[in-house]
Amino acid sequence: MTQRVLVLGGSGFVGRYVVEQLQRQGAEVTVPTRRLAAARHMWSQPRVHVTVADVLDAPTLARLVQEHDAVVNLVAILHGSKRQFERVHVELPRRIADACAQAGGRRVVHISALGAAADGPSMYQRSKARGEAVLGQAAQVGSLKLTVLRPSVIFGAEDRFLNLFAGLQRVFPLMPLAGAGARFQPVWVRDVARAVVTCLQDDSTIGQAYECCGPETWTLRELVKSAGQWSGVAGGRGRAVIGLPSALGRLQALALELLPGAPLMSRDNLDSMKVDNVCSGQAPDLAALGIAAAPLSLVGPQYLGREGPQARLDHYRRSAGR
Repeated sequence: MTQRVLVLGGSGFVGRYVVEQLQRQGAEVTVPTRRLAAARHMWSQPRVHVTVADVLDAPTLARLVQEHDAVVNLVAILHGSKRQFERVHVELPRRIADACAQAGGRRVVHISALGAAADGPSMYQRSKARGEAVLGQAAQVGSLKLTVLRPSVIFGAEDRFLNLFAGLQRVFPLMPLAGAGARFQPVWVRDVARAVVTCLQDDSTIGQAYECCGPETWTLRELVKSAGQWSGVAGGRGRAVIGLPSALGRLQALALELLPGAPLMSRDNLDSMKVDNVCSGQAPDLAALGIAAAPLSLVGPQYLGREGPQARLDHYRRSAGR
């Protein structure tokens, strides 16, 4: 791979793995960020260029796209108002499409979300669907070459999902949980990153949308309980998880929204969980990209256990031949 790749959201959780795999394949990678310190972990990587830029500024984005062969869009938010979801999930894709049109067309891999739908129950899902539609329309009428990836919840050593639930169980004696019965197919962050790289390398993926799921289905209750067990809480037993009825769950989510900082859970998150976050079986998946998805039951105990994060990941990569 000799492409010049612009990775939007490259300094985040998923982005760091995408950038790592791209540069190992020989790509020249640019990571724009509003805060240089947020990408300090990338400063020493070969062929990775970190630049201070606001990608929501149309002229800045147009200049960056002009200088690259391909764009990977990882920018997303989980919590926010309708206006915030619209700005990040819809307006940014529209500006990406405009910038690609000005540049005469570009290769784009867009990370959407499993469950994105125009009639989805949450603002998150509906805005994700509108973002897909904006790019899809641009691909139909112009020279934008698009692939969409729709992952389920993404796990990994630095995630804010299982690590969060493990941390809470070190503090609280029990876990009252809204949406306890919601179903997920967690996908490993390294498999998502590999899917991005594979799509950039394989032109047959242009025009396709891939569902990215792990091989196992878990309820939220099971995920929370396992996070506590794997991290050694209560002697490896984890805390008791108490599922809340819908009304109490929404009150809990509202209370969490009112706390300072990013909420642990919001009412919009609960709305998203009204639809199971599992692969439909009606769209191509990671296997269609030649990727055997890693099971959470194997990787999770390693990165939430006692070994350091890198040692755990290295252990899994050796055992899985990756």
